[in-house]
Amino acid sequence: MDVHADIHFLHLLFNRFWEDKPINDLLINGQIREKEVRVIGLDGEQLGVMSIEDAQRIANEADVDLILTVPNAKPPVCRVMELSKYLYEQKRKEKERKKNQKVVEIKEIRLSPNIDTNDLNTKIAAARKFISKGDKVKVTLRFRGREMAHMQQSKHILDDFAETLADCTVIEKPAKVEGRSMTLVLAEKK
Repeated sequence: MDVHADIHFLHLLFNRFWEDKPINDLLINGQIREKEVRVIGLDGEQLGVMSIEDAQRIANEADVDLILTVPNAKPPVCRVMELSKYLYEQKRKEKERKKNQKVVEIKEIRLSPNIDTNDLNTKIAAARKFISKGDKVKVTLRFRGREMAHMQQSKHILDDFAETLADCTVIEKPAKVEGRSMTLVLAEKK
């Protein structure tokens, strides 16, 4: 067995017998200070609203823990089950939530003020591909040397870029000067 797993098991065991410190902000057994709670049994059946003493007695008879799962409800909800099983279920649900979550990436496309039409069309095609995958696109118009003196005259490049992609995108952040570059953020049209 792994050393970390042994330490985790000892930590759970210690907290089960010395009930003065909650695990992951969970209140179990003697830590619950409510007068009345709604109790859910081992098989998931509702046992009803009862005093905390009766709920603790049911948990003790089944040789499992009483876990406060929904503290903000009126009355608070407790489950009668093994603490390690409850923690495992919570980890599994969290993992499932993360798996179903879509992470939106921001892809950057760099342009220069003297970009050729064919190069611009290639960059537009790349941006369209990124947008179709659900990513956002940050279009950066970079200026070097004497190009800095003509920043506002080159803004039309970003405007044309956004106008060409207007059928599938919306402007999330309009063109803005940031140091030696001008940026524009495009997102997928809903």
